[in-house]
Amino acid sequence: MKELKFSKRIYETRKDLGLTQQELSDKLGINQSAIAKWEAGELEPSLSMLLKISEICNVSIDYLLGAVDY
Repeated sequence: MKELKFSKRIYETRKDLGLTQQELSDKLGINQSAIAKWEAGELEPSLSMLLKISEICNVSIDYLLGAVDY
């Protein structure tokens, strides 16, 4: 089974848009520490958070899940 790694995808997406962790956390309405933990690979975001990230950052959910590369 393929291991899901969100940390790199979230980090790259956030950086490509020029967002800080604080800016993304404000847009998601969550604590910045959650994003820091996601990016460090210490915590995996819920599917609902991945969907919100895909909407805010205008990337596909498939990309965040690692199903496709761009």
